[in-house]
Amino acid sequence: MIFKSCAFGAGFNFYSLMFLLNSKEISFPNPEFYDSEDGLFAIGGDLSPERLQHAYEIGLFPWFNEGEEILWWCPDPRFVLFPDKLKISKSMRRVLNKEDFQFTENKCFREVLTKCQKIERTGQDGTWLSDELIDSLEKLNQQNIAQSIEVWQDEKLVGGFYGLQIGKVFCGESMFSEVSNASKAGFINFVSNNKNNFDLIDCQIHSEHLESLGAEMISKKAYLKILNKQNEA
Repeated sequence: MIFKSCAFGAGFNFYSLMFLLNSKEISFPNPEFYDSEDGLFAIGGDLSPERLQHAYEIGLFPWFNEGEEILWWCPDPRFVLFPDKLKISKSMRRVLNKEDFQFTENKCFREVLTKCQKIERTGQDGTWLSDELIDSLEKLNQQNIAQSIEVWQDEKLVGGFYGLQIGKVFCGESMFSEVSNASKAGFINFVSNNKNNFDLIDCQIHSEHLESLGAEMISKKAYLKILNKQNEA
């Protein structure tokens, strides 16, 4: 079902063309053929691991306030990082050269998500990382689809992020940092060590933090073209 709606969710007022999803059927319309002014694509459905995986495979991601309807987005343009365009400032090189941080992957997946869930963010009330969503992502982690990257200092977890791997595209979702430069160092380390493993890091929407590291805007069409290659492989 297609309808236009004026509502509030994920911190935004919006007026958009949306699809109302059937919670009993794990499917989405193809986002290649539909555009909306704000990137909002569909509403409803559920947060099952199967639906989440399918959503990311076709270019969608969930973003909503806990306790409200589930919203699915496919923004145009899309904010991405090509690994070979990673920028490392002189100050960050000095931070990394000190080797104050240690990095691991998938060592404490749920703890990373819980910290992302609870961290306070400027201009954002609440979180889309509900316990239900974390449960489903944990199941995808067990299937090696969802991944966490941890940053440690003096054996304490001080930063990290998580995302989903779709072929050679890594869909970054959320990060946290409890000490200065922790999440940035973790991101740089991850991208630097995976330049041959990923064609693209999907950062979804613009942030100055990731722009300083080399992320850029590309069209939704260009993003979906890259993503579709993963599904064809």
